Amino acid sequence: MTRLAPLALRFLALGIMATSLGGCSLFGMNFAFNRMSEKECMMRAMYFESNRSSSEGMLAVGTVVMNRLGDPRYPKSVCEVVGQKNQFAQGVLTKPMTDSGAILASQVADQVLRGQRHPGVQNAQHFHTAGLRFPYNNMFYVLEAGGNEFYEKRTVR
Repeated sequence: MTRLAPLALRFLALGIMATSLGGCSLFGMNFAFNRMSEKECMMRAMYFESNRSSSEGMLAVGTVVMNRLGDPRYPKSVCEVVGQKNQFAQGVLTKPMTDSGAILASQVADQVLRGQRHPGVQNAQHFHTAGLRFPYNNMFYVLEAGGNEFYEKRTVR
């Protein structure tokens, strides 16, 4: 082994550590995802998806996460639900939370994880930005809150 090999291994180890600390992916593995608490994943979903708008908007997003968690078609943990590809805002588990909205998200996450739900969300497992409309007849809207419209997908007869 040459003298460069140990140096190269050190740089590789440092690169892996830096990547995992930054929440990035290395070889398709997301190291940050595996070390986040359920509360942090919930906070991040509410923070980024509600546009830090209000406790009502955050509670509604948290209710959707929990509705999905209770459905066998979705993953079995808060972090897996929030991290599911193409379901929540891009970077929801990796972007920094940079303003006071994180404090509110923390408080509301505690409430959601203790069982509080937004009654207006009902059984909705989906939402999108308020003001948008799609031509699908299986979308039953139940609530507008926090800049989002929440809806249930129902079978059309």
